[in-house]
Amino acid sequence: MCSIMGVESKTISPAQLAACFERTLSRGPDMSRMVQTRTGYLCFHRLAIMGLAPEGMQPFFLGEDAVICNGELYGFRAMREKLKGKYSFVSDSDCEILLPLYREYGLAMFEKLDAEFALVLYDGKTGHLIAARDPIGIRPLFYGYLPDGGIAFASEAKNLVGLVAHVFPFPPGHYYADGKFVCYCDPTAVSAYCTDDLETVCAGIRTRLIAAVEKRLDADVPLGFLLSGGLDSSLVCAIAARLLNRPIRTFAIGMDADAIDLKYARAVAEYLHSDHTEIIMTRAQVLATLETLISYLGTYDITTIRASMGMYLCCKAIHEQTDVRVLLTGEVSDELFGYKYTDFAPSPEEFQKEAQKRIRALHMYDVLRADRCISVNSMEARVPFGDLAFVNYVMAIDPAKKMNVYGKGKYLLRHAFEGDWLPQHILYREKAAFSDAVGHSMVDDLKAYAECCYTDAVFEEQRKQYAFARPFTKESLLYRTLFEKYYPGQADMVAGFWMPNREWAGCNVNDPSARALSNYGASGT
Repeated sequence: MCSIMGVESKTISPAQLAACFERTLSRGPDMSRMVQTRTGYLCFHRLAIMGLAPEGMQPFFLGEDAVICNGELYGFRAMREKLKGKYSFVSDSDCEILLPLYREYGLAMFEKLDAEFALVLYDGKTGHLIAARDPIGIRPLFYGYLPDGGIAFASEAKNLVGLVAHVFPFPPGHYYADGKFVCYCDPTAVSAYCTDDLETVCAGIRTRLIAAVEKRLDADVPLGFLLSGGLDSSLVCAIAARLLNRPIRTFAIGMDADAIDLKYARAVAEYLHSDHTEIIMTRAQVLATLETLISYLGTYDITTIRASMGMYLCCKAIHEQTDVRVLLTGEVSDELFGYKYTDFAPSPEEFQKEAQKRIRALHMYDVLRADRCISVNSMEARVPFGDLAFVNYVMAIDPAKKMNVYGKGKYLLRHAFEGDWLPQHILYREKAAFSDAVGHSMVDDLKAYAECCYTDAVFEEQRKQYAFARPFTKESLLYRTLFEKYYPGQADMVAGFWMPNREWAGCNVNDPSARALSNYGASGT
């Protein structure tokens, strides 16, 4: 991960800008730079992942143009070879190809990228900024308007708090140019469904996920893998272990009292012969970390905060105890193949609509969680299930095939990797939410702590002050109160609380945990 910030303003002072940019130094602790343009500034904190030499430091320049990018551009070496005839390159950084691409293709360049990225480009001829974000929103980007009418872009909302009146999430799959946001890619849009038979579809899933993992193994620094013992992270680890043909480094976390996932993660690690590390967290640690975690996340969403606790503490330990700088994770699979609650989808059409809704909002929930938990610990997250080709393929599968008509959720993904990829009991293990599977006691401890913070009367009174995303439990009020401390008045950066589709029979619950659903069953064992 790196941190970027671009400002188009005639009145902002370098000292004010530097103070705001310093808030995300952990995203890029290796080197920092702030350069002035004719109309503003470009700022960059570097975490060196590809091309470790000083020549890979940003901004990159080409004539009067300049660019800063937090991203990984997959397949960049082949693109650079094609560009070498007209352009010279001074580093091994993937991001150095961006300005030549802009010269060649203009704003159409974004459609050609296979990447997880957020960038700000300064056009020297016009003096204006162009910004863009990958179609899934894997890499974060926010923006806001300055008092003088200028615009500011930044990797995190915290860079902009106090600088702009209102912070907005930059929409994934869009670029900003000439004062307008333009959608260049919507991965949820499907023109026609794939009509292939089940075996052909599963072969397509397998081939594309292997390719997605393979391209994310390219790094000039040590790799690690978050392993919960659930289907998604276990598959990423299994594929990587086979491709690398050497022991990979895996990490799992659980509560000291009742960790559910640790035993499954251990079984996967033993099967794959990985170099495995188990991290234990306690109730005291969870409660002591809560406020800091919310300040890092920039959200009040219940599910995101619960699920971030284990992930953050795991990544903190990895950062403090190892040399790992890139982590592969299993996010985005649920949005594509279904949650526990999507077992209740009343029709294929409703299943597909829910998947589209979840993919479009990923940057506010699971992807936000993965980015912040990993980047605040000065590492980079890579998300194979968020690979654009993979997402496009799965979204185009007939939703009637993706629904749980097999007696097992996510059946297509499981069936695609039958064989010797994973132990059978892991491959067909029931889905358990990470926030629950680190140990049910963690969520219970957070709820109990919130109950102690407010009487019923105080809860009812304080929740009324929030018109948008009004807290509906004492736990949600606690999170919102802490959020407002660090991001005052910015609640609509998030669409609202992540909850199952309450319009569906069986899903009208008052807690986002899958434990609240009648089909949770063996997920919690």
